[in-house]
Amino acid sequence: MPKEVNPQETTRAAAYELWLKAPNPMVTFFKTFDVTNLIRVSRKRNLKFNMLLDYCVGRAAVSVKEFYTLPVGDKLIQYDTIAVNTIVKNKEGEVSSCDILYDADLNRFNEQYLKYTAEAAANCQDRDLSDNSMVIGTSAITDTEIDGAVGMNSGIFNNPFIIWGRYKKKWFRYHLTISFQFHHTQMDGVHAGAFLENLQNEINMLK
Repeated sequence: MPKEVNPQETTRAAAYELWLKAPNPMVTFFKTFDVTNLIRVSRKRNLKFNMLLDYCVGRAAVSVKEFYTLPVGDKLIQYDTIAVNTIVKNKEGEVSSCDILYDADLNRFNEQYLKYTAEAAANCQDRDLSDNSMVIGTSAITDTEIDGAVGMNSGIFNNPFIIWGRYKKKWFRYHLTISFQFHHTQMDGVHAGAFLENLQNEINMLK
């Protein structure tokens, strides 16, 4: 269960003091990934590309302990689990938000993804796991190629957020530029960099 922790008793004590009340505490990194293997697995196993990328995002995040804490209001909350959010086009032509609990088993994660995104699309209702899990937001803008995007600094939604567009092919490789936004109270650049390196490794190792 999520619990409030004393920032002074964590490794984020200095960051909490510096960044919690900052006018713009969000930081955005851009990185271009080689997603060739992801496309191969998608085609070979008939699995959705975005589902596979969401799975790799969760897998890359769980080994970075900073993902398990998040500033919520003026509190620092520690979570036991991580979920990955995806945006779904619903039957009314609008979008719904759907959180998927990360599961290390790809088949189980895929089952969740297919079930809950279908429900969100049909019911036009968001699926929100933020009461119990630290949620990584994602938004796939696959109708166009984009070079990057910076998420909003709402002051309310402090969760890490990832945005991508359509992947690009050059010679025999496929590349995808991803933007990763995070709250500086939650993590520093070194932690964000470790996550992005983990993500490329997870994409490469997926079978």
